[in-house]
Amino acid sequence: MSGGPAARRNPGEPEPWGGVSPFSIKTKLGALVVISVLITTGLSVIAVHTKTELRFITVFSMIATLLITQFVAHSLTAPLDEMTAVARSISQGDYTRRVRENRRDELGDLAVTINAMADELEAQDSQRKELVANVSHELRTPIAGLRAVLENIVDGVTQADPETMRTALKQTERLGRLVETLLDLSRLDNGVVPLKKRRFEVWPYLSGVLKEANMVASVRAGIATGSGSHTRTDVHLHLDVHPPELTAHADPERIHQVVANLIDNAVKHSPPHGRVTVKARRGALPESLVLEVLDEGPGIPKSEWHRVFERFNRGSAKRPQGPGSDGGTGLGLAIARWAVDLHGGRIGVAESERGCRILVTLPGEPSVPS
Repeated sequence: MSGGPAARRNPGEPEPWGGVSPFSIKTKLGALVVISVLITTGLSVIAVHTKTELRFITVFSMIATLLITQFVAHSLTAPLDEMTAVARSISQGDYTRRVRENRRDELGDLAVTINAMADELEAQDSQRKELVANVSHELRTPIAGLRAVLENIVDGVTQADPETMRTALKQTERLGRLVETLLDLSRLDNGVVPLKKRRFEVWPYLSGVLKEANMVASVRAGIATGSGSHTRTDVHLHLDVHPPELTAHADPERIHQVVANLIDNAVKHSPPHGRVTVKARRGALPESLVLEVLDEGPGIPKSEWHRVFERFNRGSAKRPQGPGSDGGTGLGLAIARWAVDLHGGRIGVAESERGCRILVTLPGEPSVPS
């Protein structure tokens, strides 16, 4: 029912052949008048030469004019009826219907405008749904971590000592920051979310991210949430930072999102008792950072590398590897790409002899002109 995007043109755009369309409504109405006059004149001439009575000529002239008028009127009202039906569907929340764009007149321009409006409304509705999904996806990690700490205290596994409470406070603070930032996710594509960059030591930072991932996985293992996050406790997480005193300049909260989501994705696709390795190396520029997350899963076909970081893309694998995995929401890698893009960095799938290898490059401190 809809014309393809390549077939559409913007309203007010010049016609492909240049100038005014020869099929405009004004042209059609003018042609209707001219044809009616010609028919009447022709029949009158015939009547004079054949000595036919004028009343017959008048009747024939009226019938011919009415038939032509009916044809032109139908060509004008039929698309209007279709546009009315599409507009009514849009007003009821159905943004999938489109008007056929097979005309080269003012109604064709109107059809293009209505379809553009439907595209925009459909995109906004999709963004609204994605916002809800993104918020749900990102809030689960700190909530699960906080729940793990509190359950351990209630069950008597750990004591409510200052160290344990600091861990709970850290998760609560991260939860608050996520609420603030994720509610601004509508500005994500515009890249206007501010970064809070600072210098930090990579080893202790990434070590904390891995410990949190293990803790969250442990508590999820006993909860059937269907959240799309892994519940694997059989996968070993390994950290490889060189040199050990490596530092980086970035927004730690955003990098936490990147590493946590990459680990979550790698663990879900790891074989039973597999291994996920997080590597960190110094980049080419001062305080720059190169991160790698490697797993031992089936890997990603090269033909799908360009789609890996699209929203809601879950890959072509029938199901993730190992127990406690599911297909996920298809948002984790999209959020990772967003956070890397905010830094002006690069993220992508890299060549690997086994499994999947995700490579992240962060630029570090901007160079100061001499």
